[in-house]
Amino acid sequence: MSRRDHYSLLVIRGDGARILRVTIPRRVATAVLVAVVMTLSASVALLGNYVQLRKLTSEARGYLPQLAQQQQIMTRVSERVAELHREASVWRELHTRIWEAMGPETQFPARQTGIGGAAAAVVEPRPARLSPIDELDRLAEQVKEEGENLRALDRVMARAGKMLAALPSRWPVRGAVNSEFGLRLSPWTKASEFHSGMDIGAQPGSPILAPAGGMVTFAGAHPEYGLTVMIDHGHDIRTVYGHLSRISGHSGQQVERGTLIGLSGNTGRSSGPHLHYEIQVKGRQVNPRAYLWD
Repeated sequence: MSRRDHYSLLVIRGDGARILRVTIPRRVATAVLVAVVMTLSASVALLGNYVQLRKLTSEARGYLPQLAQQQQIMTRVSERVAELHREASVWRELHTRIWEAMGPETQFPARQTGIGGAAAAVVEPRPARLSPIDELDRLAEQVKEEGENLRALDRVMARAGKMLAALPSRWPVRGAVNSEFGLRLSPWTKASEFHSGMDIGAQPGSPILAPAGGMVTFAGAHPEYGLTVMIDHGHDIRTVYGHLSRISGHSGQQVERGTLIGLSGNTGRSSGPHLHYEIQVKGRQVNPRAYLWD
């Protein structure tokens, strides 16, 4: 092997005297040099990664308070969403009760022989937990649905309100009921007879007020009821006020709830001062008690 294939390492003292000479094969020296360079490169890379990691760790520590705050906010949002879900459930139950009260009765078919079902108990799967975003989307859909229900209910209530306003739900005069609607003993013959209204005790001259808005269809003398007023409230509902001492309205007059239509008295076929109050639905007398709310 020639000298060109070796490297010599000399160790010399300060006075120039040689102390040691080491001969290293060229391949070994090259391998050592490459190893040293690779080691230094790896060390530099690791040092850079370490510095970058320290920087990221420091920045991450700065975000920890913000993350904790965001977590608290998300927790509060989740709790609020759960409360709104419960409130929406109450809305649905309320709507169901209202619609059941206002809607037509459901006619169920006769019982059939078809039955089914598993013999063993069925275990319901636990619902998957939704993310806050999914919960908000689901809540938004429920709010939209409930909004549509409320608008539909508002339209129904508006129509119902007009009908309720036309109902004679107010007492035309306050007083004791001397004779109820239905069968009674005649005060003249003592025989059983049908009484088509209510006789409300009232001192002569007591104001008689319209229990609902409508139009006066008759105002004058009646062979049985004396001075009488009749009001058409629409929806096939009419009211009759008999035995008046004076009439304040006239036929064709539009009256509102609480309008003075006359004064109580003792005219016609009457045994004493009172008001004969009668309600007719589609031309048939009904019990006024069913309409008196106020």
